[in-house]
Amino acid sequence: MNLQFVVDGLLAGSMIGLGAIGVTLTYSILRFSNFAHGDFMAWGAYATLAVVGAIGAMFGKIAPIAPLSFGWPLIAALIIGMAVTGLLALALDLVLFARLRAKGQAIIVVMASFGASMALRSLLEFIFTSRPTYFSRAIQIAIPVGFGIRITPDQIALLLLTAVLVLGVHLLMTRTQTGRSMQALSQNAALARIVGIDVAKVVRVTWMIGAALACVAGVMIGILIQIRPFMGFEMLLPMFAAAILGGIGSVPGAVLGGLIIGLAEAGAVQLIGAEWRTAVSFIILMAVLFVRPIGLFGVRER
Repeated sequence: MNLQFVVDGLLAGSMIGLGAIGVTLTYSILRFSNFAHGDFMAWGAYATLAVVGAIGAMFGKIAPIAPLSFGWPLIAALIIGMAVTGLLALALDLVLFARLRAKGQAIIVVMASFGASMALRSLLEFIFTSRPTYFSRAIQIAIPVGFGIRITPDQIALLLLTAVLVLGVHLLMTRTQTGRSMQALSQNAALARIVGIDVAKVVRVTWMIGAALACVAGVMIGILIQIRPFMGFEMLLPMFAAAILGGIGSVPGAVLGGLIIGLAEAGAVQLIGAEWRTAVSFIILMAVLFVRPIGLFGVRER
């Protein structure tokens, strides 16, 4: 039996799950659906690519870390790209979202995020053109691991990176004062303000975490597939489906939801055809909304 779709699904689910963490945190804490979140993926990938190019210009061609297709320049560029994407999210909030949130009409903020998404995407296309680009064109030999499954060193490294990041975010949310403040604000914003929680700080941390993880997801797509201005927009529906499936506000739920969506999409490609791939996210999203609207790990609001 060929189970290659399992690896493909886990990889797709990792990218979706990392993006869904930002979606679920933004909604639970800031109370709006951010349609620009997918574009943070693309901006993060292009920012990382630009830094890789700058490092290459300064130090010349640097050999990759065997057996991977990339070396330390990409690792350093990813860290810088995460910071740049986080700052982009903070700037967007300062200039646009915070001002609109103060007016108290969530639908206006949602529509503004949709407009911001189109603007960010068009700006990327203007700067970098719509032609796809790559971090590396090196061809890796996949390692057979049995049951028809083959996996490359890059894929193994990215799955491990996802696990480390998810564990880190989970520990931040459950073991630190900042994380507990984020949970308190998501559960009852008015009470959180009364007990003295620094709301502005929590909002900044929320944007930084969500945007940084979106950057990582974008770089993963760039390493495994390619980089395009529309790459984040195409991930938007799977990310929202994963966040709703896992339960709004739950980091483990967002990741599990992403893995379920990724595996379902990969299975659909193998069993019924690639043309059904994008429909799977929508079908799962509708099923969850009908059967369990609060998601797998969601808590009903009192």
